[in-house]
Amino acid sequence: MMTDDQIAESLRASNVEYRELEESHHRLDMELQQLLKHHVLTPQEEILKKQLQKDKLGKKDRMAALIREHRASFDRAGTPG
Repeated sequence: MMTDDQIAESLRASNVEYRELEESHHRLDMELQQLLKHHVLTPQEEILKKQLQKDKLGKKDRMAALIREHRASFDRAGTPG
């Protein structure tokens, strides 16, 4: 049976949506890390932080869904994985 990491690697190589989600997730993470370097956030920065976290989680959820779909397609096909 393939691990989630192995499936992610396979999707990275073959699935444009997965690659774009992963790249977007990484960009959001970098932006969030920059924002969190501030010791005190303004109310606007707090709103931005929450939005970045929400967007980042949405990307992560979709990537996890793609991994589950990929695993299910192997299970349906009877392919070991």
